[in-house]
Amino acid sequence: MPPKPRKRVDIKRIMGYNSGMERSKSIKKFLFKYAVITLGCIIYSVGVAMFLDVADLAAGGVTGIAIFLNYLIPKLDTGILIIIINVPLFILGAIFFGRNFALSTMFSTLLSSGLIELWHYVLKDFLPFTDELLISAVIGGGAFGMGLGIIFRMGSSTGGTDVIVKILHKKFRFIKTGVISMIIDITIVCISAIIYRNFERTFYTVVSIIIFTLMFDFMLYGGNTAKFTYIITDEQKSEEIIKKILEDLNVGATYVDGKGGYTKNGRRIIMCAIKNMLYPRLRDAVYEIDPDAFMIVTSAKEIYGEGYKTHSDGDL
Repeated sequence: MPPKPRKRVDIKRIMGYNSGMERSKSIKKFLFKYAVITLGCIIYSVGVAMFLDVADLAAGGVTGIAIFLNYLIPKLDTGILIIIINVPLFILGAIFFGRNFALSTMFSTLLSSGLIELWHYVLKDFLPFTDELLISAVIGGGAFGMGLGIIFRMGSSTGGTDVIVKILHKKFRFIKTGVISMIIDITIVCISAIIYRNFERTFYTVVSIIIFTLMFDFMLYGGNTAKFTYIITDEQKSEEIIKKILEDLNVGATYVDGKGGYTKNGRRIIMCAIKNMLYPRLRDAVYEIDPDAFMIVTSAKEIYGEGYKTHSDGDL
């Protein structure tokens, strides 16, 4: 019998299929990014328009500058002022951080500014919601920080002093981003104090900036804190512990072979980074398998890798 002809593999079809899948993933990633940025812009604009702006609380950054400029020049709306101030900063952002950053920042700024004006127009008969400056400072600062934190997590910004901070941090990496941002915000608060000539309002402006900073840091870094554990046990029990970690907790771990300094016996060291909420289950699992295991637990402030931040997030 003549041999059966070999089935021809269509490499082009396979390559096209793979490239199609990659394109589909890229589109989904793009849509997800901008959907989350949109959510951040909505929260951000609510905090500014409904609480900070109507209470004349300068929030820091370009938003704060726009708020007190609106106080000086009422004919120019806050959202319009934000756009005007941001134009030269968009150009700087494109020069230093590339087109993608500039485009996403432009989208965030235009959308959030437009939403601020929309809330002012739609809710003009209901604003301000409260005359209590403390409520405006806490809710406004919190919403502002939450929205901006979400936007930053997506690799974007709302322009303004965010771009200046990133540029300065890129050039002077020994200066922390928070320090640069705080200096800028304090300067804006001092200017607003001179303009408003109202100590009480200045005090609540500082409160709003503190609340903003706490919420912003929580949104940007809060989900990244974790425990880092060293579990020192024997080889047999280490296999059971690793199995428990991988299967029940769905967390990665690393083996390190060691030797007891006094006994000279071989020991197995398990290194594991784990979210704070999962740590009690890890501790219980270790105790259940090896009550005599030596366990060292430390706090991990920043973790880069699968399940945590990517290395590109380091400059946020």
